[in-house]
Amino acid sequence: MVITTYLKTLWRMFKKHVTRLLSIIFMVLISVGFISGIGSTTDKINYSLTDYYNNRRVCDIILKSTDGTPLDEAALISTYGEDNVNFGFSYETEGEDGVTRYYFIDFPEWTLNKVDFIEGEESDGFKVYAERPDKKINGYRPGEEAAVRFPADVPFPEMQMEVCGVVQSPLTFGQDGEPSWIANENLSTPDVVTELNKLTPLVNIIYVPISANPLFAYLPHTDAYIALSGGVRSSFAGMSSQYKSAVNAEKTKLLEEYGGGVQALTLFDNYSFKALKSYGDKVMYIGYVLMVAFMLVTALVVLSTMTRLIEEERQQVACLKTQGYSDFGIITKYLFFALIGTGIGGFGAYFVGLGISRLIYKVFNYTFAMPPISSHVAMVFYIVVFSIIVVATLAATAFAGLKLTHKTPAELLRPKSPRPGKKVVIERIPLIWNRLSFKYKSTVRNVLRYKSRFVMTVLAVAISMALVMAGLTLLDICLFRGVESISIMMVSIVIVVFAGLLTAVVIYTLTNINVSERNRELATLMVLGYQDREVAWYIYREILIDVALGIILGYPLSAAIMAVLFSIMAVGTYATMMWAVAPFVIFAFTFMVMLLLRRKIVKINMNESLKAIE
Repeated sequence: MVITTYLKTLWRMFKKHVTRLLSIIFMVLISVGFISGIGSTTDKINYSLTDYYNNRRVCDIILKSTDGTPLDEAALISTYGEDNVNFGFSYETEGEDGVTRYYFIDFPEWTLNKVDFIEGEESDGFKVYAERPDKKINGYRPGEEAAVRFPADVPFPEMQMEVCGVVQSPLTFGQDGEPSWIANENLSTPDVVTELNKLTPLVNIIYVPISANPLFAYLPHTDAYIALSGGVRSSFAGMSSQYKSAVNAEKTKLLEEYGGGVQALTLFDNYSFKALKSYGDKVMYIGYVLMVAFMLVTALVVLSTMTRLIEEERQQVACLKTQGYSDFGIITKYLFFALIGTGIGGFGAYFVGLGISRLIYKVFNYTFAMPPISSHVAMVFYIVVFSIIVVATLAATAFAGLKLTHKTPAELLRPKSPRPGKKVVIERIPLIWNRLSFKYKSTVRNVLRYKSRFVMTVLAVAISMALVMAGLTLLDICLFRGVESISIMMVSIVIVVFAGLLTAVVIYTLTNINVSERNRELATLMVLGYQDREVAWYIYREILIDVALGIILGYPLSAAIMAVLFSIMAVGTYATMMWAVAPFVIFAFTFMVMLLLRRKIVKINMNESLKAIE
């Protein structure tokens, strides 16, 4: 019988507080979905890059002779194995249309750096292959003639060779072009995000099979493409620090063996790999910065929601205590409520995050010819964030429950005493207070009467304002500060949208609590003859004041977040336009919430609300 009563009260609680349950669900859905989506994008890139690296057998080191001396092929094969070393030579020439790079290799039979055929077909004849076109590389179509120019020390005249196929090398998948060796001997120096437009790009890359002309076989092999041992390759993991250390150690060893007569390039010197890794890391760092803000707002709103819910359950708590339930047993009921809301929101958040990460990954194709997306499930970021949210939610619920269950049943059965009226701060400033009309004096008193909810609302709006500014700042960096990255631009748009949604849910939830606490007050105004519009604006004015104060507080928070973003992006300034645009975004979502709340405000049941509680 006792268990049946407990379950009945549990079911009634869910029915009665369905709006609050939905608030928790949407808060968790937005926060966890956004954070896990942004954070797992980097994991998805790393998994896909690793699959690409393994499937295409991308080399770990390119060894290049700097003085034209042939490399010791026998020694390299003995050290690394015949299948793990490919040989050839390469150089660049400058023409009227720009810099063209030529690779002379055993193409397409080589065992490393396997290419994708995009157009055309393989040929054993006197033909060449061209790299796919992008924003910088002009490219060729199959059947067109390509001029193969040789450096001055190579005894061959310029040749016209037919292009039989268009390919994509796994070492050249950036859409913004590759830097030229001629202008950039050290490829690891420029910052991949801010310096690309300052580099001298290639306008074409031509692959010449050594078998295309028997004379080419006599040219010295000055390039070696090397794949290291399985242990090193298995540590790749999206270009991990462990892999970097192992590769750099081998690079140092090779340089010492050849006594400075060679140049050794790793994937950390390769522009495409380095750029994709850099962009992915920037998205991850942005996720870390915003994670704290989203989780703080979620914790504040859940605490406010559960505190008010438990306060409304005073009589039910008293009844359960008289029936012998322990404080822990009673609190468990509310923990279960919070856990259900968090669980449903978290379940939906996984798919929201998955959608965000896939969308950003797809948008990355505007900057890179992205590897096929990996089927590996990226759940680490989601699990970490969701676990933190669950712990914070349950802790907030337990805190609110303990405050109530420590009271006696007699105390709980009596209605909670209304807060005593007292002067607010502005009343002590006659110059301002005396100039306010009655309705604005009433509004100011109501705003400041419930200090905890006032602080929560202002702080939540301030953090949301900072998040909107973060998104707009990234958008400004991409549009006006020389960082031509559609991928980062998409991240900024996602941030703005989710920050706005977070603002809407926060304001709706806290205002809904405000209205439910003041049903009798609003019903009294209706009985006194206030029109629906006047009653609605009685609440709307308070919302707008809270939001305005939140925006003001949000400016210093925005400046702090923007400073961190500038550090991450290595570029950026405090754009005046964004400071002006952000409040409009916040107010747009606020007005949307005001429209949704109007029905709840003006449809209050006056008879029920004015009945004596005693």
